Amino acid sequence: MTTRTPAPPTAYRSQLARGGDGFGRLLHAEWTKLRTVRRWSIVLLSAVVVTIVVSLLSASGNSVGGGGPDDTAKGPDGTPVADSFRFVHQPLTGDGTVTVRVSGIAPGGGAAAPGDRQMQGAPWAKAGVMVKASLQKGSSYAAVMLTEGRGVRFQYDFTHDVAGSPARGDAPRWLRLTRVGQVLTGYESADGRTWTKVGSAELPGLPQTAEIGMFVTSPFGVATDRSFGSTSVEAFPTIATAHFDSVAVDGRTDGSLRGEDVGSPPGIEGVSSKENGDDGANGAYTVSSSGDTAPLVQDMDLVQQALNGAFAGLIPLAALGVLFITAEYKKGMIRTTFTASPRRGRVLAAKALVLGGTTFAAGVVASVVSFQLGIGSLRDNGFKPPSFPDLSLSDGPVLRAVLGTAAVLALVTVFAMALGALLRSTAAAVTVVIVLLVLPQIVISGLPLGVAKFILLTTPAAGFAIQQTTERYPQVESICNPEDGCYPQGPWTGLAVLAAYTAVALALAVWQTRRRAA
Repeated sequence: MTTRTPAPPTAYRSQLARGGDGFGRLLHAEWTKLRTVRRWSIVLLSAVVVTIVVSLLSASGNSVGGGGPDDTAKGPDGTPVADSFRFVHQPLTGDGTVTVRVSGIAPGGGAAAPGDRQMQGAPWAKAGVMVKASLQKGSSYAAVMLTEGRGVRFQYDFTHDVAGSPARGDAPRWLRLTRVGQVLTGYESADGRTWTKVGSAELPGLPQTAEIGMFVTSPFGVATDRSFGSTSVEAFPTIATAHFDSVAVDGRTDGSLRGEDVGSPPGIEGVSSKENGDDGANGAYTVSSSGDTAPLVQDMDLVQQALNGAFAGLIPLAALGVLFITAEYKKGMIRTTFTASPRRGRVLAAKALVLGGTTFAAGVVASVVSFQLGIGSLRDNGFKPPSFPDLSLSDGPVLRAVLGTAAVLALVTVFAMALGALLRSTAAAVTVVIVLLVLPQIVISGLPLGVAKFILLTTPAAGFAIQQTTERYPQVESICNPEDGCYPQGPWTGLAVLAAYTAVALALAVWQTRRRAA
């Protein structure tokens, strides 16, 4: 008789998809929490509204009469520029060279009298030789020069600057500028025998016949008085005088050297040309003038003004970020969350991604609307071409500032959530966020400039540097106060500081959450 062993029963298998604590399911769970709690949706919407309203109010509170002067010069690339100086020149057809010895450049001369502020020195006062397409303001040029406090420089078309030797302004220096076709090359020498190349540039718009000669100019000086809650800034013209000798012009020239003003030098109005011009006796020239050959840098960043409401919008977003984690601790729901997903670090990562993605999307909406409404209001109040740029979202720096503002709001929200997980106190976490991000913007106007810049370099408030769109030029002494939105670091560097704070806070939150009981 054969005994047959019965087969083991088949294990039951559900027809439903296998569950688990996969990260995708965790993201979905956190997204469900965020969108189903009504008050969190209200907070998110209020942040968008506050950002837009405050941005519009900030923009509408600024105005300028007439939209700026109609005769603002534009450089070869369309950049608004200052182009005023004394020019002792003659026409040059084709290739040629001009060589001079500048025996020194010093403040004063022309309309200035002893004790006058115009007697103050300007580091970027310039004296040298130039080839310029025409006497029209904004026309293409190249020049090699001795400055009062920045050594020898080679500059061309207003926005380009190349450093030479750190020669002193009161020390004699030989300068030479050579034209070959459309290529201009500047040289310097201490003795007139051994020459060193300073820089070279090709000027595509340079005509066959251009103006060549010596020039002097001296930019505005700036006096700043900082006190708590306010900053007083006064700009005034300065005058520089330079002495030239050993002048030699090689090439096809037409006529003799003659002196005249290009543009309207602001510090010598009403003074005869003999007093502020040239004296060619014995081949020597003394030239006095004021003005500048440089890009115009606006004190106000219009894009920052249009996005100014982000400072207010981050407050409700900080509260949202903190509550997204502390509410679960307060109600004990965090235990359920950690039971369903024991890997606590992944829970915080999911919360960070959901919060960051949602607030970034909301921030994009708030930033785009704020920019469009704010720029429209600024244009209506006089901030329009030719003195101010015609800005749009298609401009690279503008798009970076708009999307960067949304990124700042997202990072602040995640930073707040991480602080909430660390402190497990809503009030404490929100307070820390406000102290680190909002308070610096309030107190920096009353601090010494170095301290104010240090705060914006080292705190999460540095993230708002991403809103900067005004280009700063090293050869322009522009007003740069932190309270006016002029940050001491670049846009991406500032955003990286905020991102680093957020990453460190989130890492600490993960580490502590794994160690502490829920």
